[in-house]
Amino acid sequence: MQKEIVLKPVIIFTYNRRNSLQFTIEALQKNDHALETDLYFFSDGYKSDADKSAVNAVRQYLNSVKGFKSVTITNRDENFGLAKNIITGVTQIIEKHDAVIVLEDDLVTSTNFLSYMNKALEHYKHRHDIFSISGYSGDFSALKSHKYDTYLSLRPSSWGWATWRDQWATVDWEVEEYSTFIQDRRKTAQFNRGGIDLARMLRHYFEGKNHSWAIRWSYSMYKQGKYCIYPVKSKIRNIGFGEDATHCVGDNIYDSLLDESRNFDYNFDDSTTMNTAIARQFKYQYSYTNKAIKRLQNILRKTS
Repeated sequence: MQKEIVLKPVIIFTYNRRNSLQFTIEALQKNDHALETDLYFFSDGYKSDADKSAVNAVRQYLNSVKGFKSVTITNRDENFGLAKNIITGVTQIIEKHDAVIVLEDDLVTSTNFLSYMNKALEHYKHRHDIFSISGYSGDFSALKSHKYDTYLSLRPSSWGWATWRDQWATVDWEVEEYSTFIQDRRKTAQFNRGGIDLARMLRHYFEGKNHSWAIRWSYSMYKQGKYCIYPVKSKIRNIGFGEDATHCVGDNIYDSLLDESRNFDYNFDDSTTMNTAIARQFKYQYSYTNKAIKRLQNILRKTS
């Protein structure tokens, strides 16, 4: 008899985009386990009066959300910014539960997203080398011949993810050894095995060019020598790129096809080492060459 899985809560972080948030909620409501899932919202406070009406529109919409086991809303009295909002919000909720699933207000989920995330959390919970579960995956050819529904990666994804309390507690948000790390070419090259942009983004954080929580989260995974589990078919599509986006301005060069299979049985990969072909193509996604090609393709598509 199959063991019944205790469903994990979903946390959604939102700011001022009511329309994209509605798409996120409506997609999540179509998941088979929605009615059994506790949902937590963290609505960030407005930066200035220019954002006040948009933030209030989001909060008005949140009060109407139904279709879940429970809905709990936290309205920030001040503007935390995405990094502080996520770090404090996840920490608050994960203390009450052994694991959480996290979304932002511009992510559309497949109908089997909750099923996949909950089963993956259960399947890998005793693997201390697994740092997090990603709902997102890129599209590349090596995945077509992969015999499992998941694969290992050296880079976590912040586009729909999940983790356990004990893994979240290991994150060093201060990155105390940054000054020695960034001068060590061997270590920065190791970090960049998950994508050539990783060490650069971490450097930009300390230079004040970004305020990313995710790059510090990624660094902690690297430092501990752990992996992230990715699905072969993406359960997430990011619709948040555009002029009104706070963190994702421009074209989405990492767009991926959403899993429409309605598959609820997963053949999890229990390997302790990465598939080399997948790892190579995964890293290429974040290469400067691939980024340039994708951006050129987007330009040509718009002008054709």
